[in-house]
Amino acid sequence: MTLVDKLNWRYATKKFDSTKKIAADKLRYILDAVQLAPSSLGLQHYRTIVVEDAEVRAKLREAAYGQSQITEASQVVILAAETGLNEDFGKKYIDNVATVRGVQREALAGYESMVLGAINGRTPEQLTVWAQKQAYIALGVLVSAAAEQDVDICPMEGFDADKFNEILGLTEKGLTATVIATIGYRAADDPFSQQAKVRRPKDEFFIHI
Repeated sequence: MTLVDKLNWRYATKKFDSTKKIAADKLRYILDAVQLAPSSLGLQHYRTIVVEDAEVRAKLREAAYGQSQITEASQVVILAAETGLNEDFGKKYIDNVATVRGVQREALAGYESMVLGAINGRTPEQLTVWAQKQAYIALGVLVSAAAEQDVDICPMEGFDADKFNEILGLTEKGLTATVIATIGYRAADDPFSQQAKVRRPKDEFFIHI
């Protein structure tokens, strides 16, 4: 099956089979794909939290307005934007680039100037919005990777971010919950799995110039 076939197969799963868990190798593959997601300047302005603990998930369910996917799915994935983007964050990234690529840090002076300029040229509020946008790019990769592995997923924005931050201790880590997704396997009696996928017609959706 092609990626398009897989994306036609997937849907926003409303009811998961709580008895089915994602195999460790599949979960690792999906998370590896998320780690490779593109981000502006390569900064990876967010962290990925994977929650399996039942007690924590019960609390998260309350903070997600009782949505059953939170406790029924195999895992809950939270993409949390960095709230403390600053020069130190940018310089640490340049340090990592130099180490991974085996180049002298001085050779990256021009790139470092670009990175620090992008950070210093934004207000704290704009930096958080910037980071949140990158988290959504990662969500797209997460959805695609899960579908490729025949794993069901439900991206979710219906949750109280402040309560998620409190439950997961994200604020003190300089993070804020931005978007979440539950992953696992659909229940056989989830009626939404049988519904036709609805999208705008191609002639309305695409603009070719």
